[in-house]
Amino acid sequence: MDVKHPVRTTDKTFILIEELMYREPCGVTELANNVEMGKSAVHNHLTTLRKHGYVLKNGDKYQIGLKFLEVGGFTRKSMEFYQMAEPEVESLANKTGELANLLVEEQGMGVYLMRSKGEKAVDLDTYAGARTHLHTTALGKAILAYLPESRVEEIIERHGLEQKTPRSVESREELFEALEEVRSRGYAIDDGERLEGLRCIAAPINDSSDNVLGAISVSAPASRISDDDLHGHFPERVLSAANVVELNINY
Repeated sequence: MDVKHPVRTTDKTFILIEELMYREPCGVTELANNVEMGKSAVHNHLTTLRKHGYVLKNGDKYQIGLKFLEVGGFTRKSMEFYQMAEPEVESLANKTGELANLLVEEQGMGVYLMRSKGEKAVDLDTYAGARTHLHTTALGKAILAYLPESRVEEIIERHGLEQKTPRSVESREELFEALEEVRSRGYAIDDGERLEGLRCIAAPINDSSDNVLGAISVSAPASRISDDDLHGHFPERVLSAANVVELNINY
C-alpha cells in the first residue's frame, strides 16, 4: 500500500519488530546491521518498545514480548466470524482426528485465525496469526474463488505467485482454472502445494450476500487422505462445518 506521508519513525519501529520476529533473540549490533540503522537509533526504539511491554531484554539480547499476543488475542476474540466458527473448527478436528483450520484474507494474504488438532493431527508450521500466500493453500483458493476477479488480479499483482513446492500454482491462467473448479464443486483442494506430502480440503464461508468471510479446512498427510477421500467423506464434513457456520452467522 502506498502512503503519501509515512511516519518514518513508525516505519523504523515496525521494521525492527518484524526483524526480531525472525531473528530473536538478537542484539543491538546485529539488528542495526540487518536493518541498516545506527546502533543508537535501534537502542532507542527497543528501549521504548520494552517500556511498553512489546519487547523483552535478556542479557544483551532482545525478543518479542507477549504483549503482542494480548493485542492479537483481543482482536480475534472481538471478531463475530471467529466466535461463530470456533466451535465448528474444534468439532471438525474431533470428528476427523486431523488438523482443522480457519483462515481469513487480509491485505491479499491469508491469516490463520485458529487451528484445532484431532487425535491423529500432524504438527505443522502454522499458528494463529501466521500469514500465507492464498494461492498455495486450499483455504486460500476457497477464498479467492469467491472474491471479485478484479480483487484476485490485485492480489496477484501485489504478492505474485510464489511456488512453495513443485505442485504450487505457477501462472495466472492455472490459478483462474483452479478457482473455476472450486466454484463448480464447492470446495478447494491443496495436494502438496504448500507442503509436500500434505493434503488439505477447504470450503468457503459466505454471508447472506454471498460475500466470502473466510474458509475452513482439514489437513492431513497424503498417506491418510486417498484420492477417493479427496472427493468423499472429507469434503462432506468440511462442507457441513462451513454450512453450520454460515447458518449461525446469517440467521
